[in-house]
Amino acid sequence: MEITEDLYAEEQSVFDNAIAYAAELENGTVCEPKKFLKLAKEYGRLLRQIRRATKVHDKTTGALNTKKVELQGKVNVDALTGIYNRRFFEESLSKLKESLSINGGRLSLLMLDVDNFKKFNDTYGHVEGDECLKIVATSIKECIMRQDDFVARYGGEEFAVVLANTDKAGARKIAEDILVNLRSKNVPHEKNNAAPCVTISIGGTTVFPKEGDDESDYIKVADDALYKSKQNGRNQYTYNDYSEVTSND
Repeated sequence: MEITEDLYAEEQSVFDNAIAYAAELENGTVCEPKKFLKLAKEYGRLLRQIRRATKVHDKTTGALNTKKVELQGKVNVDALTGIYNRRFFEESLSKLKESLSINGGRLSLLMLDVDNFKKFNDTYGHVEGDECLKIVATSIKECIMRQDDFVARYGGEEFAVVLANTDKAGARKIAEDILVNLRSKNVPHEKNNAAPCVTISIGGTTVFPKEGDDESDYIKVADDALYKSKQNGRNQYTYNDYSEVTSND
């Protein structure tokens, strides 16, 4: 039931009639109980209708708000792996950069890529490839313990990890944990020249954000380190010193 303008107009009309009749009684008109009872019943009926309609409206509004929150959450989540997506990663990295540039602090960024993933798909098929990506995402997420840190799917078989207020040593520890955890899943990959199971290569850097920084530079430096891991045999972690790399540009 909707709360329509007609319903409110009807309620107002009955109320006005009741006020007019009360004025007549005040001026000496003889009271007609039946007329008074009729007005009271009409007004009561309308109030019940409005209350029912209000309850329905409130429930509908509540359901819509809940749905809105759910949809907003889904916008930030990768449909396949269930972790955050690239949109969330880029927006959150930008916000974290702004916060740390004002309040001081550092962040470490890891870029990760599944080794020989095209060969995996060619060998086992795309369905198994999707399952592989889910396992990789879970393996990374299992190593991210703090509430302010997060992992996201950057695109395809590439992932990103943002570690707030984490130094070089802390980033290396997380990277090594991820490497070990994924290998422990022992997902077969016969065409992987780094190991007989699915592995991942990681590149990382640590930054003291400054106002005016372009966070895409952080990604580039970590991505370059990832490329070195690939060049050096995969299934390993490489660190790029952000201050050294950018000072040479």
